[in-house]
Amino acid sequence: MNINTGKMELFLNTISNLIWGWPLIIFIIGTGVYFSLRLRLLKFSKLRLSLKYAIAKNIHEKMSTGNVSVFASLCTSLSATLGIGNIVGIAVAITVGGPGSLFWLWVSSLFSLALKYSEGVLAIKYRKVEKSGNVSGGPMYYIRMGLNNAFLAKAFAFFGMISALIGVGTAAQSNSIAVTLSSFGTSNIVTAVMLIVVIGMITMGGLRSISAVAEKIVPVMTIFYIGAATWVLATNITCLPSILYSIVCSAFSPKSILGAGTGITATIAASVGASRGIFSHEAGLGSAAIAAAAAKTNSPGIQGLVSMAGAFLSVVVCTMTGLVILIATDRSSPLEGAMLTSQAFANGLEMPELGKIIVGFSIILFAFTTIIGWNYYGEQCTQFLFGHKAIMPYKILFIFFVAVGPFFRINTILSLADIATGFMVIPNLIGLIGLRNAIFRETNIFFSSSKKHGE
Repeated sequence: MNINTGKMELFLNTISNLIWGWPLIIFIIGTGVYFSLRLRLLKFSKLRLSLKYAIAKNIHEKMSTGNVSVFASLCTSLSATLGIGNIVGIAVAITVGGPGSLFWLWVSSLFSLALKYSEGVLAIKYRKVEKSGNVSGGPMYYIRMGLNNAFLAKAFAFFGMISALIGVGTAAQSNSIAVTLSSFGTSNIVTAVMLIVVIGMITMGGLRSISAVAEKIVPVMTIFYIGAATWVLATNITCLPSILYSIVCSAFSPKSILGAGTGITATIAASVGASRGIFSHEAGLGSAAIAAAAAKTNSPGIQGLVSMAGAFLSVVVCTMTGLVILIATDRSSPLEGAMLTSQAFANGLEMPELGKIIVGFSIILFAFTTIIGWNYYGEQCTQFLFGHKAIMPYKILFIFFVAVGPFFRINTILSLADIATGFMVIPNLIGLIGLRNAIFRETNIFFSSSKKHGE
């Protein structure tokens, strides 16, 4: 049973398209280009170092402030970032924008890595440390403490809370889980009850409970998915050069290589690809900085690099999904979303049932971890706005929206999520631009403090 919200869906989709039009996309990518240049293309020269810090447990944690380890903090942010957008969203992008959308996803992501680094730096530099030793941080804190702008800080926190409650954090993910489980014969009511119990048990335990679960699930689900995708690409390696050629041609051709009749042009490919890239790694959104602030490190530079590595990993997962779809499916296929991705893995592995299981299992894990990650983001935003007393009502409301997600149309939910996240971007980017000198200063201090940081 799905609640019919046709008129609302049309209205929300119109608003979403207005918000996520070219002005906002150009604002995000333009800011990313600026920071990339001012940081001396750090995303290239320090990528290996960022990956090293990302996988090194307990680095610089002795006598450091924070709630969880750097690695656990990364897994928590990745739990929210690696969601259905990396599987379903990329399939939608290719359906709407053609192969060229993958090229523009790479372009937008390439410059956005500098934004993710900058958010990580500010998350540590401007975080609130309580007498108990617990820390809170994120864009709302570095906007208020660094820019001294309470209005923008509250605006970010409000839309962050809304995104968590009725956007990307709850219904969108539980709906995807329900759709996937229904293909295996599980009813929406059973799925809703299971989610209430499991999500309730984890989120009521706070950040340490959330990060402990994320630390165990995220590495496994990521390796599992990338491993399956790598197998498909390896067994179809001879097709890869032609696929890469089609991606580049489609990205720049005035008329899609799929044919003029498809209505897909380079402009559409660029718009869809750039927006999907932003949604996949959330650079510029500022959400991951909330988890980054809880890391046990006193080094803004280290956390900046770790945050950048997380965004890079998200781009890798998106790329794997896109290449598998382009290699293993017919371009004229009527399938969309998860069904298209599932068919791609089934064709690539030459095992229909296994492909269905791989994609289904991945969607469930990716969506589940996104729920618990965004629960923490929303909790921190709620606490910033209303104090500690509001946390428990928020958690109850959060679990309620998770439970009702399976009964709504996914398009309605995604449009609402897009609107809320779009309004998060604006105050966050203003914060990054306003605090750019602090970012550059911390970067110079970090890389000049010791020769070992400059490797």
